[in-house]
Amino acid sequence: MFAAERRQLILEMVRANGAVSLRELARVVQTSEVTVRRDVRALEAEGLLDRRHGGAVLPGGFTRESGFPQKSHLATAEKTAIADLAANFVEEGEAIVVGAGTTTQELARRLARVPGLTVVTNSLLVAQALAHANRVEVVMTGGTLRGSNYALVGSGAEQSLQGLRVSRAFLSGSGLTAERGLSTSNMLSASVDRALVQAAAEVVVLADHTKLGTDTMFQTVPTDVITRLVTDEPPAHDDRAHTELQALADQGVQIAVAGATGNPGGDEVPARRRALPGPRRGQVPGGAAGLRSAAAVLGEQGAERERERARVADLRRR
Repeated sequence: MFAAERRQLILEMVRANGAVSLRELARVVQTSEVTVRRDVRALEAEGLLDRRHGGAVLPGGFTRESGFPQKSHLATAEKTAIADLAANFVEEGEAIVVGAGTTTQELARRLARVPGLTVVTNSLLVAQALAHANRVEVVMTGGTLRGSNYALVGSGAEQSLQGLRVSRAFLSGSGLTAERGLSTSNMLSASVDRALVQAAAEVVVLADHTKLGTDTMFQTVPTDVITRLVTDEPPAHDDRAHTELQALADQGVQIAVAGATGNPGGDEVPARRRALPGPRRGQVPGGAAGLRSAAAVLGEQGAERERERARVADLRRR
């Protein structure tokens, strides 16, 4: 297929669906993701498409937001790995809040196995994932249903969160930068997310690498409020994502990186984790701001794997 034919087909697919992942585009046009990425860049240069979240969307800048059907097909392997890892930060008997989004929906499916958990959410999809979970209590906010992402928003949702206090909030969004933190394209969604953050002692952001360096209209969580980022390993050529990760680490965000493919050991085995260094809040980073040596990182990974094996063994004994 010639380049012109490929690009026309790509354009037609995006116009029909609103947003399409690079993986899906490559499958349909029967070529590599590298070639498709080049085609999408060419179409973006002509103002016909925008590159967003590991795929291509119709042009619209900061104001456009993809609906749930489109988002659910983007970066699916990465979201699965992130959810596997994020579930390890939830303990038995905790009370948490979980915001709306396709990645948080994946997390909710894994939280169904955590006994004694209380989950407060404004997402119908999160609630549905936990509806039949044994020994998990689901508390829903009030509010007005926003059909594009199946979330409750508005003053009713925000008022129902007043006076609430939980250990952690798990949130996703449309973009994440070290300068502005987490952001989204919808004002109502952003307002509820801010109320969820106010209810939590810690804030955990779930964002795949395609959202790193992307900035959208409405800020939801400033960088200095984010406790931890759970993300996937960016491709080696994605300089923007790597730079953004380092900048977030330099500002004190704890970063956990999950492998895009799960651990073959089974559901009880946590996904691979790697913590990027960063100064604690209130400390001034000394010397050059860079990643620690590979030997140090590998040593930490080895110690972490031993702790994870011990934890899994303990769970099985129970």
